[in-house]
Amino acid sequence: DYKNPTASHRADIGATAIAQAQKNSHKTPPVHMEACAGQASSAHIVLVHGACLGGWSWFKVATRLRSAGHRVSTPDLAASGVDPRPLREVPTFRDYTKPLLDLLESLPPGEKVVLVGHSLGGVNIALACELFPEKIAAAVFVSAFMPDHRSPPSYVLEKFVEGRTLDWMDTEFKPQDPEGRLPTSMLFGPLVTRAKFFQLCSPEDLTLGRSLMRVSSMFVDDLRLQPPYTEARYGSVRKAYVVFKDDHAIVEGFQRWMVHNYPVDEVMEIDSADHMALLSTPTELARCLADIADKYAA
Repeated sequence: DYKNPTASHRADIGATAIAQAQKNSHKTPPVHMEACAGQASSAHIVLVHGACLGGWSWFKVATRLRSAGHRVSTPDLAASGVDPRPLREVPTFRDYTKPLLDLLESLPPGEKVVLVGHSLGGVNIALACELFPEKIAAAVFVSAFMPDHRSPPSYVLEKFVEGRTLDWMDTEFKPQDPEGRLPTSMLFGPLVTRAKFFQLCSPEDLTLGRSLMRVSSMFVDDLRLQPPYTEARYGSVRKAYVVFKDDHAIVEGFQRWMVHNYPVDEVMEIDSADHMALLSTPTELARCLADIADKYAA
């Protein structure tokens, strides 16, 4: 169980899980993706963004994967990126995930994708695995929330909030309606964005991120009402986890705890990767994803 630590213990959170998991994970050195072009079979890789972000957040990784010969999709979830809907028109997590589910439903018979989720996007890809396990060659969680098949999908989010490993700083949480029927909205402020999410990113990437962020939600109340994803469907999909070792948002200890809570087929790790490693270390992340695609989608 992931218990709420005292302040004096937060720096050591997940230390035992880290030590155990590091034995079974491997680091990915910097590799120029262009050098790998044409050397591996092409896979269809679907990159799913986190809360308040959009498909735009993958632009560096997507460019590298396409240069290596892969087909890449970066859908905007509902009320995200350039999706025109406001959050108030997205009452449930399944509504929020619908653009991804529509993409998977539209795949030709027999086609499988490598499905990648970042941050809250881990719960989106878990739902997709539950609904379309036959269409997914592998699910990859990159510093992402990863549900198990024993608890409601809200479980890892609630444990994260209870653990208090993230100082939310100037994040704004607001009710959308007086009755509380709509999900609580969430928007990261400039201080938490810079200190906890983008701390290793360039000033230009920070400016880009701040200009494109939109109001979102964690949908915890809705996810709490959903039954656990099943072992027969979600559990049947091959899974990998990519640990960002310098993440100040979903800290390494909590990432390791999720892997301990729900073991995966493969664990990779990236040094000097903050929460937005999509922007700060895109070559290393693209190499991880290409390696996984070559292994599981061949």
